[in-house]
Amino acid sequence: MARLDVMETFHGIMFPGHLHTQDCLQLAIRFPFQDTDVLIASYPKSGTTWVQEIVTLICSKGDPQFSQAIPNWTRAPWLEQYYCAPILEASPTSSPRVITTHLPHHLLGPAFQDSKPKVIYVSRNPKDVLVSYYHFHKMANFLPEAGTFQEFFSNFLEGKMCYGSWFDHVKGWTSQTVTMNNLLHITYEEMSQNLHDAIKRISSFLQCPLLEEEINNCMKHCSFSSMRDNKMVNYTLVPAEIMDHSKGSFMRKGKTGDWKTMFTDEQNQHFKHVYRTRMQDCSLKSVWAEQDEEECVC
Repeated sequence: MARLDVMETFHGIMFPGHLHTQDCLQLAIRFPFQDTDVLIASYPKSGTTWVQEIVTLICSKGDPQFSQAIPNWTRAPWLEQYYCAPILEASPTSSPRVITTHLPHHLLGPAFQDSKPKVIYVSRNPKDVLVSYYHFHKMANFLPEAGTFQEFFSNFLEGKMCYGSWFDHVKGWTSQTVTMNNLLHITYEEMSQNLHDAIKRISSFLQCPLLEEEINNCMKHCSFSSMRDNKMVNYTLVPAEIMDHSKGSFMRKGKTGDWKTMFTDEQNQHFKHVYRTRMQDCSLKSVWAEQDEEECVC
């Protein structure tokens, strides 16, 4: 299934046709979740792959054997992508199913009515998301051309992206933290600043407590350097015609604040203005949100 130049529009949101069809998107929003499922939800380039790896390692008590033998898209398949159903059908029924999604909450929320899967929502400084997404577009042949950085910058702020608007996505999911006691919100920055505590927090949420040695093993094998060298997670298994590895690396830097290498002062000021306007009705508090507020005061 190539369809590299095909885009699917579903409920007003654009999805790459290489991975999505109208049928599989319809199946996703009607998916029969089980209470034992673990769902990792995020906007693209927010730390999804990192959380997939962390959850895999937590479930295996820090043993990297599984994460180094099975591709992450098989361990934690994307719900809305065409290959998800057969993978889940073949997965062992005795172990928790780990599923990933980039769908916004307003599309997926109704599927939770009859069950309560454990949901981990991961978010990231939108400035870093924008820069990471820009570089990913340059190597992913199934995504639209990135254009210039200024063009991409404008499209991002206007929500003209695959998977929709970052602002709507984050507001939709984080607003559920008040009513959903089965939802854990964690940020890329939290994981970067204190990976030990982030792993401990996620393992507690999953009701899978770890010994200190097991936490340390998780930390070792989900470090950026370990994931960068693990072909089951660094996407080097993807053929070059689909993801052009000569144009960049999927595991690019793994740092926070990389937006500062790309944004001009004018772009930064414009971004902060749009952010304040779009997020004024959002109760989201995070490391990067607080930092941005401090910048706005200065």
